[in-house]
Amino acid sequence: MYIVFEGVIGTGKTTQSKKYLDYLKNKFPQKQIVWTREPGGDEIADSIRKLAQSIKFEQEMVPICEAYLYAASRAQALRTIAQPVLDAGGIVISDRNFLSSLTNQAYGRDLSFDTVLSINKEAISGFMPDKIVFLDLPIREGIQRSFDKDGDKFESLGEDFYELVYQGYKEISIRDEFKDCWINIDAKGSTDEVYARIVKSLKL
Repeated sequence: MYIVFEGVIGTGKTTQSKKYLDYLKNKFPQKQIVWTREPGGDEIADSIRKLAQSIKFEQEMVPICEAYLYAASRAQALRTIAQPVLDAGGIVISDRNFLSSLTNQAYGRDLSFDTVLSINKEAISGFMPDKIVFLDLPIREGIQRSFDKDGDKFESLGEDFYELVYQGYKEISIRDEFKDCWINIDAKGSTDEVYARIVKSLKL
C-alpha cells in the first residue's frame, strides 16, 4: 500500500506521516514499512531537491525547469525507495508526491494542469497512491507554522501563491482518478488531535 500525505505549507505533513509510520510498524511488525518524502528519498533525489528549491541562483528558475526537476527526483526515488517495498507487499508512507507538483507548478506557477501531468507521466507510471491524506489548514496559519531548516524557496512565497495551491488541491480532490482515495483531515488543533483524526479516518 502506498499512502501519501499532502497539504499546503505548514500543515504538519512530516510530523503526522512519521507518527503514522510508527503506528503501522507497531500494528504490522511483520511487514516492511518505510517513510520517504518528495522531492528526495535517496542520494540522487535529495541532490535534485537541493537544486530545485534550496540553492540560491542569481538567475530565476523558470517554472517548466522546476517541474522537470521535481519529476526527475520523483522518478528516481519511486524506483529505488518505494518499488522494492511495494513489490514485497509492504507499505510506503510518503510526505508529498506528484500532487504537490500539480498544485504548486500547475496552479501556483501557472503552468497548465495537462503540462505538469504530462511531465510526470513516466515518472509516476505504476505508482498511483492507494490513500491520499490531505491535511486541511487555513493558509495564514500554515505560513506562520512553517520553517524548513534546509531552506525552501517556497516558504518565501506569499498568501496569494498558496491560495492558488489550495484551490488546486480542492479541484484535484474531486477528479475521478483521485476522489475515491482522497481523505480530508482537519489539521487545526494539537498534533495529537490531528493524529487521532488520521488514524480514525484511515482505518488500517
